[in-house]
Amino acid sequence: MFKVNYLGGEMPTFALNFSRPGAEVVAQYYTFLRLGRDGYRAVQQASRDVAVSLAARIGALRQFRLLSHGDELPVFAFTTTDSVTAFNVFDLSRRLRERGWLVPAYTFPDNRTDLAALRIVCRNGFSNDLADLLMDDLQRLLPELEHQPGPLHRPGLSTAFHH
Repeated sequence: MFKVNYLGGEMPTFALNFSRPGAEVVAQYYTFLRLGRDGYRAVQQASRDVAVSLAARIGALRQFRLLSHGDELPVFAFTTTDSVTAFNVFDLSRRLRERGWLVPAYTFPDNRTDLAALRIVCRNGFSNDLADLLMDDLQRLLPELEHQPGPLHRPGLSTAFHH
């Protein structure tokens, strides 16, 4: 039994890292066959373009530091800068979830528990329009979070989020 922090909450799991269902692989293979190489490449490139653009926009905010840029996979991670003291990534994840966004916050492994990050996955269908909406919500929440007296999430604090 392992404990993982997922979307700002602790969740017990007994799954082994290598025991994953194959349905996702079959679905990707089907999509590849249906779209062909050029079509599949276009879909994946569009997702990556949105990730790179969104990562750059988040990285331009003074509150955040990018850990990856979405330029290899349509996924990127970021954390707060040292200047941010009123909130942490778990507070932001919780507030974004209230707006309907699933932006999970994670702590790093034992040798790097001082670092926690948010991760955004730009899947097929996550368009620039949706990225704009996410940025609007993020920029709307930042002033509220910065006026908190301090981070609300503390290690060991239970959350209302359950799986």
